[in-house]
Amino acid sequence: MPDYQSYAQGSPLEVKVISKRFGLPNSASIDVFLAHEGYQALVKALKMTPEEVINEVKNSGLRGRGGAGFNTGMKWSFVPRQSPKPKYVVCNADESEPATCKDRPLMEYDPHQLIEGIIIAGYAIGSHQGYIYIRGEYRYLMEILDRAIAEAYQRGYLGKNILGSGFDFDLATHTGAGAYECGEETALLNSLEGLRGYPRVKPPFPAVVGLYGCPTVVNNVETLSNVPAILLMGAEAYAKLGTPKNGGTRLFCLSGHINRPGVYELPMGFPLRRMIEEVGGGLRGGKKLKAVIPGGSSCPVLSADQIDVPMDFDSLAKIGSMLGSGGVVVIDEDTCMVKLAWRIMKFYAHESCGWCIPCREGTAWLQALLARFHSGGGLPQDPDTALDASYNMLGKTLCPLGDAAALPMISILKKFHHEFEEHLKLGKCPFEKNGTGAF
Repeated sequence: MPDYQSYAQGSPLEVKVISKRFGLPNSASIDVFLAHEGYQALVKALKMTPEEVINEVKNSGLRGRGGAGFNTGMKWSFVPRQSPKPKYVVCNADESEPATCKDRPLMEYDPHQLIEGIIIAGYAIGSHQGYIYIRGEYRYLMEILDRAIAEAYQRGYLGKNILGSGFDFDLATHTGAGAYECGEETALLNSLEGLRGYPRVKPPFPAVVGLYGCPTVVNNVETLSNVPAILLMGAEAYAKLGTPKNGGTRLFCLSGHINRPGVYELPMGFPLRRMIEEVGGGLRGGKKLKAVIPGGSSCPVLSADQIDVPMDFDSLAKIGSMLGSGGVVVIDEDTCMVKLAWRIMKFYAHESCGWCIPCREGTAWLQALLARFHSGGGLPQDPDTALDASYNMLGKTLCPLGDAAALPMISILKKFHHEFEEHLKLGKCPFEKNGTGAF
């Protein structure tokens, strides 16, 4: 885990909005937070109407940073204000997407920023109770968050009659057990209720029927951490940091075969080529670029000739991929794409909850096929069979895990089909002689 200093140094190309306190000593404490604009956005929000807060977030262009990229303010507006049932704000801190590690520093180094965003979200939708659902492997972060929550209660930012406004809000943490599936919002809600983490049928959507059958907003850690900055800067200024309909900045997780891996805060729409060459310092050992995973392992892979693209939701969608969780994996020329596909499928086969037959059977079956193929036992029909199996998962499951497994597989089969042919021709992996083959 990088230390405070490494986060403070970052890159001169960064635009630090939600990571600006990362380099401060004892940045997780409420005193440091208050000394650097902490809870000022909450003070401002409590003087606005809930509708004004929602509109400000909507106009900022903030889109969900968990992967789907839906407009956050629009999502809040779907909560029925006249419902007699209690309303809930749930923070999705179940960061489990491979190659993604941007929520962790937000919780570790600036937990009060997240707490402030959750309280503002609660005020906007008329909720009086929030939960932070934390990934099982992040249990150590619960101590940091629980300490920050206790500080917020002591200073009057949580609890009854917050800052004399008449608004009440309580917040608690809850840990999962390390299931990737619980990153899906309805599976998360089932787990939070004490049930098995299976996805629910949608509709109804959580905004209407969520936690305990009540209206619920589920937002990612990074999404909620942006809310205080939006209110302080104003929607227009925040939106201008990014591209049209993609407001603000994004925490990008650079990893793979790159000289300067790390978490960098860059404007939405930052060019991928510059991200690799200037922010990340280019590929290790002067190797050539082969491919890039642009937003976590569930995203279709980009080939080396596709990296002249702005890193925002709409631009990547136009070339057939996704921004996803912002996990950018740089892949060099010595990587076997067959083995990479196998490693990805091995993860999804392990993490499938088993609720849907296409996902449960498809991921396990593809994992076995790819393992046999890569080890030299491939059959000429295997690539077409794998492509057919992938399409039979795509769009046929209750949650996006089936799509998450199918999309990278389809992109690798189509863009790197020649590597499958080389495996068949040689009867073995042509990259193993380099001592690498894959990650």
